[in-house]
Amino acid sequence: MKSQYRVVVIGGGVVGASVLYHLAKFGWTDVVMLERRRLASGSSWHAAGGIHALNADPNMAALQAYTIDLLSEIEKESGQNIGLHMTGGLTLAGTPERWEWLQANYRIFQSIGIDDCELLTPQEAQRRCPIMSTDGVLGAMWADREGYIDTTGTVQAYATAARKRGAEYYEDTKVERLVQTADGWQVVTDKGTITCEHVVNAAGLWAKQVGRMAGVELPVSPLKHHYLITDTVPEVAAADFEMPMTVDLEGFTYMRQDQKGILVGIYEINHEHWAMDGAPWNYGEELFQEQLDRIENELMLGFARYPSIQDVGIKTWVNGAFTFSPDGNPLVGPVPGKRGYWSACAVMAGFLQGGGVGKTLAEWMIHGEPEADAMSMDVARYGDYAQNKRYIRETTGQFYSRRFVMSYPNEQLPAGRPLKMAPAHDAMTAAGCRWGVSWDLEVPLYFAPSKDFVENLTLKRSNAHPIVAEECRVIREGVGLLDITGFSRFEVSGPNAEAWLDKLFATKLPAPGRARLAVMLSETGRLKGDLTLLNWGDGTWWIMGSYYLRAWHMRWFNDHLEDGVSVRDLGEEICGFGLVGPKSRVVIEKLAEQDISGLKFMGCGTFDIGLVRARVARMSVTGEMGYEINCRYGEHIALRRMLLEAGAGEGIREVGFNALLSTRIEKSFGIWSAEFTQDRTPGMTAMDRWIAWDKGDFIGRDAAIAERDGNGPARVQVTLEVDAADADASGYEPVWADGKQIGFVTSGAYGHYTGKSLAMALVDRERAQPGTQVSVHVVGVERPAKIIAPSPYDPEGKAMRG
Repeated sequence: MKSQYRVVVIGGGVVGASVLYHLAKFGWTDVVMLERRRLASGSSWHAAGGIHALNADPNMAALQAYTIDLLSEIEKESGQNIGLHMTGGLTLAGTPERWEWLQANYRIFQSIGIDDCELLTPQEAQRRCPIMSTDGVLGAMWADREGYIDTTGTVQAYATAARKRGAEYYEDTKVERLVQTADGWQVVTDKGTITCEHVVNAAGLWAKQVGRMAGVELPVSPLKHHYLITDTVPEVAAADFEMPMTVDLEGFTYMRQDQKGILVGIYEINHEHWAMDGAPWNYGEELFQEQLDRIENELMLGFARYPSIQDVGIKTWVNGAFTFSPDGNPLVGPVPGKRGYWSACAVMAGFLQGGGVGKTLAEWMIHGEPEADAMSMDVARYGDYAQNKRYIRETTGQFYSRRFVMSYPNEQLPAGRPLKMAPAHDAMTAAGCRWGVSWDLEVPLYFAPSKDFVENLTLKRSNAHPIVAEECRVIREGVGLLDITGFSRFEVSGPNAEAWLDKLFATKLPAPGRARLAVMLSETGRLKGDLTLLNWGDGTWWIMGSYYLRAWHMRWFNDHLEDGVSVRDLGEEICGFGLVGPKSRVVIEKLAEQDISGLKFMGCGTFDIGLVRARVARMSVTGEMGYEINCRYGEHIALRRMLLEAGAGEGIREVGFNALLSTRIEKSFGIWSAEFTQDRTPGMTAMDRWIAWDKGDFIGRDAAIAERDGNGPARVQVTLEVDAADADASGYEPVWADGKQIGFVTSGAYGHYTGKSLAMALVDRERAQPGTQVSVHVVGVERPAKIIAPSPYDPEGKAMRG
């Protein structure tokens, strides 16, 4: 072992070995992996080893598909048998809603290129898994590329393939301390000290301690997980094929063949955490005693689904620990505020996702960004609030218990909330507000007509549909009041602020007293932000964006910070309200102490709004005339009260973000994580119209020009009008023309004021003309649609310009 490497990977499980392999594969061979015990110690050795395609998150499904494709390559390259059994797999649906969800996901898989799936009747499913009872089964989805592997052999294969490419790994080498230096890190081990540029925390059950070594409190916790392996099952032994990997969603179990018996794993509702501060250092290949009382209900469902195991013995019980994040997705990427410290942990399904995690992190480290959109597993999707132990316990436990529970797009889960609330939260709640959550903050969704109203959970339009329709009418015809605490705000100041912003953004900077939509690009010309830049004219600038991206954007700003520039996150200081609608000017003029009538569209300035000294910008995402009024947290309650009183004669009404999403899609306004993602370009998303091509250098300029002057993107953004019935597109549904898939939906909603079901989509450029007849699968049902011109409401923008 040398005393200096470029990268030190801590942890010799499947994730650490995958990271090591991909770093070496992509050209970084001066890398080493350290394992305190033996390869695959911790969770890897006792994992069930199942691999399957289904994941509710399309990005994670694509990650899993990459990993599955990689496995045979790793086996061949290493010469290590990984025990790959590609049996195919079934996912069962036992309720009408679940069967709808499965049909919808079948279509989404088509959008992301997973085309080896098919939908089956219960009888067809049973023919492929004859030991299964079909009681309660309404349908199933089959995937060819599902099965299981030998877990220890797979870790060995990754590590061996990495070593063949020039990487190193050492067992029985315990990391005891990390010291950050001016140039990187010192990794202090029981075998000596290593100096390196980068450290990767792939420590699995010990990720918490390895994080604390760097002063990082990662939102991760181990939970106990059971599976059993039966003795020989006669029906299995007599079959001339292997039983497929089978997931029974309503039964909370998964099953695969194990020799001549079967393995049944359980995600029980009654979860149990273990070692929330990290596993003991001497823990390795130990297991816990099975806890039959805790898993009894789910166990009985498993025995009912596979009746033949009722008459055979149980050969092995496994009750071991796996690590989980609050939403179940991995924590990957550069940790904010810790240059050169990388996270690759909380990979709950390591053998299913580990290959994709290793690829993503290696690309990120070597090239500065991953090839695919990594937002769903980026460690920066959480902020400091997620360090709280109770928050971690509640959210990880909630995810575990809901692992196979049906989730709905309009469902609001309770764990870890309410945490942060705008000051007027209680008053808004009394007024009927129903709340969602963005990052740590409660945000208004809509205002219910009575305290007894309960929204029904559904994949289709809910009973809140007419409530949101009325809020949209108020926005279009009168004046609505929207709490805008849920926008991010960053203050930029300093003698070099303007020059720095000019380099950071591809857009021309706004003049003093003006605001502008600002496009931020990566070095490769891909999107890094759809933000709003405000020049207050006093030497300070604001960058406004999506609240849940606060840590993500701040990491980017800090990574590119220069002398003479200060960037401050105002998320704990500034909140506010938006007035939206044609009567918004009448309301604000009643309160403004200065003449605000001359504030033009996209203008901004400081005004006295009643008793509040506010930063005001004339803009709105709804496409109507609007004013965003920013105040200090202590003024939020008073500002709301004054605005409601001033607007009483104009019929002012409080509205929520559901109405905002409906009105924005009527304007074909894209949003981040839907139309705009970090794997898309300005040309694909029509954001190139905001690029100042004639200004000087900016980040991503060469790549953006190459796209502009080259052949252009293969797919471009369009607006669709869908002939929908009782449901609307939401995202990743395939778009078809003449029997061929030509793209996919990026987001959708009902346009309440236009009376149209609308969607935005990325489609093949040659089929992107308005008037093109297409079809879209909505909740699994194919519906006619057509491409229409952008902005079906007020295409000339007269309303918002006033």
